[in-house]
Amino acid sequence: MKIWTSEHIFNHPWEKVVEAAWRKYPNPMNPAVIGIDVVDRKVSEGVLLTKRLITSKWGLPSWAQTILGGTNIFYAKECSSVDPKARIMEMKTHNLTAGSIIAIDETLSYEPHPEDPGKTKLKQEAVVTVKGIPLSSYFEGLVTTNISHNANKGRQAIEWVIEKIETEVEDLKTTAIKSIDEITLNAKKSMDDLSSAAKKSFEDFQIGSTPSSKKCP
Repeated sequence: MKIWTSEHIFNHPWEKVVEAAWRKYPNPMNPAVIGIDVVDRKVSEGVLLTKRLITSKWGLPSWAQTILGGTNIFYAKECSSVDPKARIMEMKTHNLTAGSIIAIDETLSYEPHPEDPGKTKLKQEAVVTVKGIPLSSYFEGLVTTNISHNANKGRQAIEWVIEKIETEVEDLKTTAIKSIDEITLNAKKSMDDLSSAAKKSFEDFQIGSTPSSKKCP
């Protein structure tokens, strides 16, 4: 059994990081994950509970794929909880593919930084256990290295998603301002046209109502 742990600080508030974590896939940094399906989702005592099926490619060498049944596509279940009051998000993942040979239990926890609420602390832990095959310790090390490599890509992906969200917000603001300006301009033009039409009608009325001048015989 091998245990891998890591911590990372995001220079963004918890709410923004959690939103990015939900929108993490797909991303160009970590193409290993090729599919995510929500299996169940509910709210219990104010906590959002979600179960998802994760489909990914591990990128293992051919000999390792042969040991695991000749496949490079792996499925895993993810159980997550988001407590907005306590401001804690936790994701736990366990592999379904090749479960009789290898067990991978990974936990990610997102919490506000204890000393700076404008930042978010990410804690990661992965426990890898391989049994029933030769070179099990070596295989555990190989999988752990792969997890570490993908974790780094995952953090980059979070930053990428946050930047994408901020760009979307700015685009919405720009579009909203442009729309308001267009509405204001059109309203002003309509009022000017209406005013001009009313003024013309009034002038025409005055001309039509003026008595004709008559000379004395």
